[in-house]
Amino acid sequence: MTTTDQTQSDSGSIEDYDYQLPKELIAQSPLARRDDSRLLVADRSTKQILHRHVRDLPELLKAGDLLVLNDSRVIPAQLVGLRDSSRGRWHGLFLETDANGVWKVLAKTRGKIKPGETVTLQDRAGASRLKLTMLTKLPDGAWAVKPDSPLPTFEILDLVGRVPLPHYIRAGEMEESDVKDYQTVFATKPGSVAAPTAGLHFTKTLIDRLIAANVSITRVTLHVGIGTFRPIAVQHLSEHRMHQEWGQLDERAVEHIEACHKRGGRVIAVGTTSVRVLETAGQQSPLVPWAGNTDLFIRPPHKFQLVDSLMTNFHLPRSSLLVLVRTFGGDDFMQRVYTTAIAEKYRFFSYGDAMLIR
Repeated sequence: MTTTDQTQSDSGSIEDYDYQLPKELIAQSPLARRDDSRLLVADRSTKQILHRHVRDLPELLKAGDLLVLNDSRVIPAQLVGLRDSSRGRWHGLFLETDANGVWKVLAKTRGKIKPGETVTLQDRAGASRLKLTMLTKLPDGAWAVKPDSPLPTFEILDLVGRVPLPHYIRAGEMEESDVKDYQTVFATKPGSVAAPTAGLHFTKTLIDRLIAANVSITRVTLHVGIGTFRPIAVQHLSEHRMHQEWGQLDERAVEHIEACHKRGGRVIAVGTTSVRVLETAGQQSPLVPWAGNTDLFIRPPHKFQLVDSLMTNFHLPRSSLLVLVRTFGGDDFMQRVYTTAIAEKYRFFSYGDAMLIR
């Protein structure tokens, strides 16, 4: 199932979603303790801004609230190898696989690569592991490739893949610590090529404290695609073609959401990825389990169906994620929130601090 909000209208130029960020505020690594990250609390009704920490969530939320976490697991999708024909360096990013074990990858190398060429993939230690055969270039610029291994795809990636860090973190060069750091503690379902970053702030201890405070927790799945972090390249939002991502809201999550509504609690989405699942499924009434691809672009004048509050990181200029956040939080207020966060030297983007919009 693919969904598009047909009721939304052009809200102006993408230039309205630009801002200047000092480079030193882009976090290059996480804090030693995940929940020590700062948490800017933005109250939409009073327009008040508070400065707290993620570890304060049990005091900031109410008994009966429901936290919605994205349990997608980041796969080691970054690939490095040598072209067998020239010994030139080759870089790839795994995107997906089909039932026949044919991968779809983005590829970058010097010169022009031809169908039928092979690439020897290297693991994180630089050892040669296996070969990829370049089958054909696809219409969207990616390649169809075939690994010469009988192992399942995710086992191959565990052998040869690297953490797919965004370019603004050490130019995408992973360190061994990223294997653990760029993964939520509740990730169980492999499929993302980027982390659902709001979830990175949670520890098992914090989750236990939230449960003890009678805050309920449920899980959805959205496999984050590479398109999530790409800036919007067109002038007007109405011209933007949203990328698709696979998501799921199962029967147990539906039951948790309905129970939350009955007791008067708030549905609090952890991350824009959780929002995307909830708002896609929420277009159906009554709410039922949902699974499939969504291309929902949340922009003005989207009316939120299920999400009452949002915990999220600070997002890139000109991104669909920033558009979503400003749609949810109120445009003028969210601009003030970002200005305040910069002035207060919050840490931005994937390894950075967070905010709670309530």
